Amino acid sequence: MRTPIDIYVIKKVKEMRTERGFSQEDLSIALGFKSNGFVAQVENIKYSKKYNISHLNLIAGFFKCSPKDFLPNEHL
Repeated sequence: MRTPIDIYVIKKVKEMRTERGFSQEDLSIALGFKSNGFVAQVENIKYSKKYNISHLNLIAGFFKCSPKDFLPNEHL
């Protein structure tokens, strides 16, 4: 089950991914997966997959930003 913070993070990562012109496959490969399946499932509401803190750290390195850039400024 996804919580409000999970949904916020997923939307933020997707927003930053699309703004930077990266595909789901680009991000999946950066996370160490061989296909776009993982990111596709995270971004699809039908699945319960979500990013963990290690994923966010890898994504931050890929996007050259801070992991905190994926989190809200206030409690949800």
